[in-house]
Amino acid sequence: MSSKDAPPPLPEPLLVPVADSHTHLDMQSGTVEEALTKAAAVGVTTVVQVGCDIKGSLWAAETAAAHDNVHAAVALHPNEAPRIVLGDPDGWSRQGAREAGGDAALDEALAEIDRLAALPQVRAVGETGLDYFRTGPDGMAAQERSFRAHIEIAKRHGKALVIHDREAHADVLRILDEEGAPERTVFHCYSGDADMARICAAKGYYMSFAGNVTFKNAQPLRDALAVAPVELVLVETDAPFLTPAPYRGRPNAPYLVPVTVRAMATVRGIGEDEMSAAIAANTAAAFDY
Repeated sequence: MSSKDAPPPLPEPLLVPVADSHTHLDMQSGTVEEALTKAAAVGVTTVVQVGCDIKGSLWAAETAAAHDNVHAAVALHPNEAPRIVLGDPDGWSRQGAREAGGDAALDEALAEIDRLAALPQVRAVGETGLDYFRTGPDGMAAQERSFRAHIEIAKRHGKALVIHDREAHADVLRILDEEGAPERTVFHCYSGDADMARICAAKGYYMSFAGNVTFKNAQPLRDALAVAPVELVLVETDAPFLTPAPYRGRPNAPYLVPVTVRAMATVRGIGEDEMSAAIAANTAAAFDY
């Protein structure tokens, strides 16, 4: 195994335990038990396992049912909705090539998300939202229809809404206004600037920061973190993606949360224990556990 593929070392444990508010254990190597044990050893005692499609959402719900310290979020990822409606001839997602299913197939998939959202171990509906990076104009209608449906499902079941917003800030905020955001709304892997952070703060939206807040070129993210109210800030890995510096490019996992928490504490000018305590309380409030 080259050093590039090697898992980074365990960081120093946090003294105040925190939660990883967004992870994909089903895309990481090793067992769930191994991932949770490694995370707990460094003070990451709770994880939110996020589904991106029907299969992943079922897995998230099953995994959360089997582990007290795992909570599930279920959804069709913004890039999944167009694939269901228009087909996925190149099999870019993990499901191989797919035929176009049209609106009926999307309705069927949304009905399954609705069913899963009712389960007690499912604490959130997400990740849903808009992604203009990977989906072209032809897929936008399906994406928006799916997003609006997820907002409705979250509100009807009293669950948090977890948002994926990639290069679509204005439209995401507009649709949340039009539909009426759920009481608890989380911008996962927050990617806006300080101005957007002020808008989110005014609306009471949680902002979850991932390992990319540590990247050299991420000053706008650090500026956003600096102005976000401390009671609306969460931390996440989005593992296996977005591994924090200095391990960028290597596999990410929940046990690396302390690296990001320490970077966040530095940006905020507070101690890591204070940062951890805020994050722990905020995540429990956001996901109602």
